[in-house]
Amino acid sequence: MSDMSLFSIVLKLTGPVAPVGETQTDDARFENLQQLLGLMAKLHGLVDDIATQNKDRHEFSMSRAGKKCDEYLNYLGIPK
Repeated sequence: MSDMSLFSIVLKLTGPVAPVGETQTDDARFENLQQLLGLMAKLHGLVDDIATQNKDRHEFSMSRAGKKCDEYLNYLGIPK
């Protein structure tokens, strides 16, 4: 499954998130946004755990995953 497929699925599940300037619509979209941000927080937590627990491992496959997650967090400017 491609990244865009996952992205599309998540957006279909959460619904629209961008405000449009109409109170009732924006209230519903704000709820969707809160769900999306909650999911993102859980995903970032998982990525951080993988980075922290594995980037300095001696096993290649574990180290590779940890370093990839660490690079991602650095790219986003997320402090450790």
